[in-house]
Amino acid sequence: MAKVITITNQKGGVGKTTTSVNLAFYLAKAGKKTLLIDFDPQGNASSGLGIKEKDATKTISAVMLSGSINEDELEEGEEAPAKVELKDIIVQPDKKKCKNLYLAPTNVELADAEVNMNAKSSPDKFFILKHAIASVAKDYDFIIIDSQPSLSLLTVNGMAAANYLLLPVQTEYYALEGVADLLKTVNDIKKGINPKLKLLGVLATMYDKRTSLSSQVLAEVKRYFKDKVFDVTIPRNVRLAEAPSHGVAIGQYDRFSKGAKSYKALAEEVMERVK
Repeated sequence: MAKVITITNQKGGVGKTTTSVNLAFYLAKAGKKTLLIDFDPQGNASSGLGIKEKDATKTISAVMLSGSINEDELEEGEEAPAKVELKDIIVQPDKKKCKNLYLAPTNVELADAEVNMNAKSSPDKFFILKHAIASVAKDYDFIIIDSQPSLSLLTVNGMAAANYLLLPVQTEYYALEGVADLLKTVNDIKKGINPKLKLLGVLATMYDKRTSLSSQVLAEVKRYFKDKVFDVTIPRNVRLAEAPSHGVAIGQYDRFSKGAKSYKALAEEVMERVK
């Protein structure tokens, strides 16, 4: 049964999608059958693995819309659209170079799907993704969810579906800004929606060992989260920033770069922590 990890932070620009893509890649390279779910309407995880909007005929949006339909609310004579299962939309970005990596792509239509989900009065709206994942969980070792940078219904769905939460935190000013609100939301979800949700770890990103600021912020993050902080840090790295524009993970773009070595080490640490 898959270990489901949601990668989230309500702040943008902290390396959330970069972490999702490259962690999924290195888990797959380690022989773990891994599904990456792009759950951010911006679709950056999809394009970061070379799947453009025009390439994906069906996306996670269709799965969420399908799951949000309540047949009791249909008008007389109106037929419910065909059910779209998660397995129906999954693609392999590069089966020759990374045979264990799979992707559930998305696009901007996911924002429209969220509007439909919000219209539901039933608590079921928090579990649409969880139900979708349940149908394929036995087929994977890891499922990574790249959530959007906000505390939205989509984010709650990602947390409700997960076993673990991975929190990227940039080692810059205001690194912990908004984290308290996020952790409050996590605690609320643990109380009422997903009591088994655990914080897998906090990942320091954009770390620059040449500056005292990065060291100071990392020390502050460790004081706040203690042993939950991963041993590995993700450096500022030009090659890491370039990889998405080529539609590949850093391990395919430049596997000898500092960014690649860091994400490979993160994958090893994640595998150790979920044992």
